Parts: sequence; structure tokens; C-alpha cells
Amino acid sequence: MTTSVDNAQTATDPTDTLGTVIDDVIRPQAPIVDRDGAFPRPGVDALAAAGLLGLASSTEVGGSGHGMRAVAEVIERLAAECGSTAMVVLMHYAATAVIEAYGPHDVRSAIASGNHLTTLAFSEYGSRSHFWSPTGTATAADDDTVRLDARKSWVTSAGEANSYVWSSLPLTRDAGPMTLWLVPADSAGLSVTGDFDGLGLRGNGSRPMTADGLRVPATARMAADGAGLDTALGAVLPWFLVLNAAFCLGLADSAVAEAGRHLTRTTLTHTGAALRDAPVTRRDLARLMIRTDALRAFLGDTLTALETGRDDAMLRVLQVKALAGETVADVTDGAMQLCGGSAFRKELGLERRFRDARAARVMAPTTDALHDFVGRLATGLPLLDEANR
Repeated sequence: MTTSVDNAQTATDPTDTLGTVIDDVIRPQAPIVDRDGAFPRPGVDALAAAGLLGLASSTEVGGSGHGMRAVAEVIERLAAECGSTAMVVLMHYAATAVIEAYGPHDVRSAIASGNHLTTLAFSEYGSRSHFWSPTGTATAADDDTVRLDARKSWVTSAGEANSYVWSSLPLTRDAGPMTLWLVPADSAGLSVTGDFDGLGLRGNGSRPMTADGLRVPATARMAADGAGLDTALGAVLPWFLVLNAAFCLGLADSAVAEAGRHLTRTTLTHTGAALRDAPVTRRDLARLMIRTDALRAFLGDTLTALETGRDDAMLRVLQVKALAGETVADVTDGAMQLCGGSAFRKELGLERRFRDARAARVMAPTTDALHDFVGRLATGLPLLDEANR
């Protein structure tokens, strides 16, 4: 498991423009995206124009060449304003990690220039959150193409992305548990087969997709046949789990900040006291702050473990999303309680963050699965049983 250390920032660092994009587009659009369940196209386009979709792309293909720490900061800041936009971009970066390692030069260049949005297509109806056990098939044809057939259950940016990092069973039965493909969005036989009207992350476009006789060239395969699980665990999973933790941190931190503002500016007319004047209220806010700051410290240590190649890097990566999912659920719940009835109104934005925070626990690998993985590593067992490899 490796991740690049951030390159020295330049005068044209695209992260310098992130605040402007947030102020001008992301924050004003966030309530609309949530209310309408609309894909956050204006925000994604603004991020692309600012060079942020190519943040993790190599400088060799025109990208910014940043590592995971800078990318995590972007996801954290986006999640604080719009969870749906943050999740779309998170999945783009996770897919970019494997495309950077195994994808074609032209797609890598398109991502680097901001002209290509990508995403992961792993979860399937047959195996649900067990992404490591695909049921969709890949069949070699005589014309040097491969036929893909699958029913994907949840694909972020479905129908909106330009490509999908697609998992399937291997071409050769005994080659391994999974093979990865780069599937263009305009492939014949690829379709979005449902809508998404969810509790939270309502604009992330997470919808089912079907491949029915979809054909891709044999060269669309990324890594060796059957090596997809190792690629997913080594190249994709660290990005996905760490960025999910950054996503949770952004939600939690913004909820605590909003709760603090509400307690400070709200007064009781009959006593003249602000809500912050109650010791119990201050104590409860402090607890939420401490939980959030603890997550920030753990995320920072995880990034350091990856950057320095520490022996516990894999353990930290698995732990950080599990910790983050529980932390953000508890912190947003606590912020709702602190702000009382006002938190149920749309204008504070707390109820939106509360709803968005519920996703972290159930996004694969789920918190329960991660706890099992951590326990396996801690007791000397392999991450997955041999039957799943």
C-alpha cells in the first residue's frame, strides 16, 4: 500500500481557488441539491474549471500531482458545505487512483485537465456491500472484445460520470476473485436502471446500473485478469477509506461550528441569558468538539502512516473510516440535540448534515465489516478468507 507525498505547492495551486468555488457555487447550491435530489453539476463543473478534479493526477499528464493529504483536505472542506458534492468528488478521486496506476494515457490526461469525471462501480445486487465478491461476468469474444454483464446496485454519479471503474468475475475461472475494467459512459449496453430518493446525500446520483451485453476492448482491463481484488485493496481502498474519514470530519466539524454559533447568538428573552451560559450546554458542546478533534488527530496520523510507510499503515486505514463513521453519527446527533427545535429547520443546515452523516456506517466496507477486518489483522488472520480471494 503506497500513497504519494504532496509535491511542493506552486503559485497556481488549484487548492487556492477552492474557497472561491465553495463561496460562489457549492455553498449556495447545497440546499437546492438536497431539496431536489439534484446532481450537483454546477459545483462539479466549477471544481473542474478550477483544476480540482485533476488534483491527484500525475504532473506527467498535466495534473497537480498532489498526494492524499491535500486531497483529503479538499474533501473535508467540501463535505462541510455539501455532502453530495463531496461524495461525487470523493468517488472520482478513488477511481482516479486505479486509473492513474493502470488506465490509458488519454483518460488520465482528460481527468487531469478537468474534462473527465470518473467513479467506482463495485457494489452489486448479488453481493451487496461485499464488494470483494462480484457476481457480474466477463466473457471473452472472438473479436478481441470482452462482454460484461452485471447488475450494479449503487453507483455514485450514475449517468453523470464519463467512465466507470467496473468490477467483474475474472475472464479465466481460476485467475482470481475479481477483474477491473474501465468502462466508458457511452458504451452500448450500459444503462441506469433506477432512481435515488434517499435520506441523505440526495444529490450524489447513486443509482443502479446494468450492463447487458456491454462490450469493451480487451485493453480496457486494468491490471491482470483476476488481480482486481489486490488492486482494489492496494490502490483503491486506502483512498476510499481515508477520504471517507475526511468526509466525515468535514460534516462533524461543520455541525459543531453551527451548534456553537447557535448557542452563542440565541438568547432567552425572559432571562437575557444566551444558551451558552448554561454549564451543561457548554459541557455537551465541548464533548462534541473533543470527539471531532480526536477524529482529526487520528486522520492526521493515518496520513502520516501512509506517507512514511509505517508498519501499521493498513491497520490505520481500516480503523479510520470505522472511527469516522461512528464519530460523525454521534456528533451530528449531539448537535441536533443541543440546538433543539431550531435544528429541525432547514436554515441551520444541521438536519441535512445529520442525514448525510448516516451514510458512512453503511457504505462498503461497512463499519461492521471494518471492525472484523481490524480484528483479523490484530489476531494475525488474513483480511479475507481464502474463499473470497
